[in-house]
Amino acid sequence: MPAKPPPPLNSYIAVPPSGKGQGVLVIHAWWGLNDFFKRVCDRLAQAGFVAFAPDLFEGQAATTSAAAKRLRAKPKREPTYKTLLRAMEQLQGHPAVQGSGIGVVGFSMGGHWALWLSQRPELSIDAVVTFYGARAGDYSASPAAFMGHFAEKDAWVSKAALKKLRQQLEAAHRPAEFFVYPDTGHWFFESDRTDVYNAPAAELAWQRTVKFLAAQLKTRRTPTIQTD
Repeated sequence: MPAKPPPPLNSYIAVPPSGKGQGVLVIHAWWGLNDFFKRVCDRLAQAGFVAFAPDLFEGQAATTSAAAKRLRAKPKREPTYKTLLRAMEQLQGHPAVQGSGIGVVGFSMGGHWALWLSQRPELSIDAVVTFYGARAGDYSASPAAFMGHFAEKDAWVSKAALKKLRQQLEAAHRPAEFFVYPDTGHWFFESDRTDVYNAPAAELAWQRTVKFLAAQLKTRRTPTIQTD
């Protein structure tokens, strides 16, 4: 019996005005692929990248934490990791994408997945940006450089988890820059989370992210761990 084909990949892509650019995979938080994450893709495209965001929740989105938790737990037609691997393949094969290495930017749940993907050296991930998402693992074979944006007051990410991630990246001799933003909470970057959005911190994190992606998708830096 022939294998059942995977479901169509729902996604959002933004291409820079030049029509060409280095690829960046954007992985949404547990809210789903909503307008905010589509705008992130648009902003990356304006900065010169081809930004591609797969929909991990099959067209559904949430506005409350309770609804988002249900969406995350809901059985999917395809395991999330397989959807992400297909998205990587689709991004790397897109005619607008230049270069073999790509970047990955993930938010919260998406940050966890970005870090998971980075541990697979065959995926040619050169740069990873995680927004308030920390994940333990073996990074010794990863070719990527890392940047992390974290909230000072975060009930979702413990200081111990962040410390462990930093130690593992350091042990793996991976370049890493971590920033902790004063007076911020989880989801501080997301302008549609009006209860926690912090505009100055979000803008600074964005500037750092774009600069980091532009540098790391062209060159490889000497491995260091920096904190702020």
